[in-house]
Amino acid sequence: MTIYAPPPEFPQHDATDPGLLGAIARGEARLTTGQALELLTKAPIHALGRAADARCREVHGDSVRTYVIDRNINYTNVCTARCTFCAFYRTADAPDAYTLEYEQLFEKIEQLSAIGGTQILMQGGMNPDLSLDWYLDLLNEIRQRYPHIHVHAFSPPEFIEFVHFFNPPGKNLEEKCRWVMVRLKDAGLHSIPGGGGEIFAPSVRSKIGMGKCDAEAWLTVMYVAHSLGMHTSATMMFGHIEGLADRVHHMSLVRAWQDKALRDFGANNSNDAGAAPGGHYTAFIAWPFQPENTPLGRLKEWPSEGDTERFGETFPGDAVAKLDGSGTKGMHPEFGRRLRRAGATQYLRTQALSRLFLDNIYSIGSSWVTMGPHIGQVALQFGANDMGSVMMEENVVSAAGTTYCLDEAVLCRLIRDAGFTPAQRNNTYDVIRLHADETAPDKRVIDWSEHRAKRLHHERATEVKGTAELTVGATT
Repeated sequence: MTIYAPPPEFPQHDATDPGLLGAIARGEARLTTGQALELLTKAPIHALGRAADARCREVHGDSVRTYVIDRNINYTNVCTARCTFCAFYRTADAPDAYTLEYEQLFEKIEQLSAIGGTQILMQGGMNPDLSLDWYLDLLNEIRQRYPHIHVHAFSPPEFIEFVHFFNPPGKNLEEKCRWVMVRLKDAGLHSIPGGGGEIFAPSVRSKIGMGKCDAEAWLTVMYVAHSLGMHTSATMMFGHIEGLADRVHHMSLVRAWQDKALRDFGANNSNDAGAAPGGHYTAFIAWPFQPENTPLGRLKEWPSEGDTERFGETFPGDAVAKLDGSGTKGMHPEFGRRLRRAGATQYLRTQALSRLFLDNIYSIGSSWVTMGPHIGQVALQFGANDMGSVMMEENVVSAAGTTYCLDEAVLCRLIRDAGFTPAQRNNTYDVIRLHADETAPDKRVIDWSEHRAKRLHHERATEVKGTAELTVGATT
């Protein structure tokens, strides 16, 4: 068996050196964290985009870009965490708190199956009133009723709370998590989403994710999943109080733990059908923070009046951020009190960097849900190979005010107009339907006015006791 070895680093080279970028595009070299920060902060955006696109084409070819048909089911909004960026969570006694009944969940899956969907993304708040048997019975029933549906469910923060709530045997977190995960996997869990990644740097995470697990715990959950042969995704939410170096640090931890999985479990970071069965991260998706209806969104934006005179030109997050994650909140008096939002340019720069830096991650997803469909389309020229999901439902991002929704035909047209052939894929990024001829969803459209953005289903407490309304839209 071939032992996995990452590409070599060449720290002596300038990050924008054409020879270095060419070697990175071919998979022959690896960026250092210092070079990554230099690209993020100094490289011309067109040069950064070209380099990321070259790397994407090396991995995915020149012609096909993908999407998935799935449904995001948030089974409860009751949560013990108090994340300042979240507009979704509720306390158990809140008037709009909910936990769905099994039959309501099955109805949602039935509706997904009816339109050719292949996957559910099932996540919820960290609800202490739900027992392990509640989850096991649910998964077993889904497997029996819908064997063709892939269950992509329960992010790392949920698993950490499972450990706290269920008190499983084991002498450390890894063993306790494995005990729970094995049982969920045996009941029908297929893969784990990368929710709750946010930003890993302790200084930032402790400010925005109160009650949520730290980076070590998050990464340990995923490592356990990989040890069981399961595939996962990784995420990053940026554009709030973090510094630019924090984004690089976050990616560096994902890359390092992916190296560990590929080495320890004989995995392969491509979607080669003949690859070894070890689990690993299949995708990385980053998106900017959505501030509406959140406590974090009420912070003053940087620079506010008088800030630069009192504190200088440096954003507090940048003053604290370190590439090794060692920054502390005391390094700037305004850290955590100022917000620096990320617009389209910062989004594209950050995504392009993720393609170049994460040389061991197969898929980079475009976040058109938060950025809008046309920036999402441009992202296909900045390293993204996947447009994410044609979804029927989304609750977490929508709660923060973002409600971009597209149907399959529009998503296919966006991919085609960007110069690629659209293709429906599954959770492991295998193409299950290539839309190259006149039978494609976008080719069959006669009146595009009928395909304008529609309201997607958004769960509300008043609906929980009744029948869920079917409204088709999309998110990621």
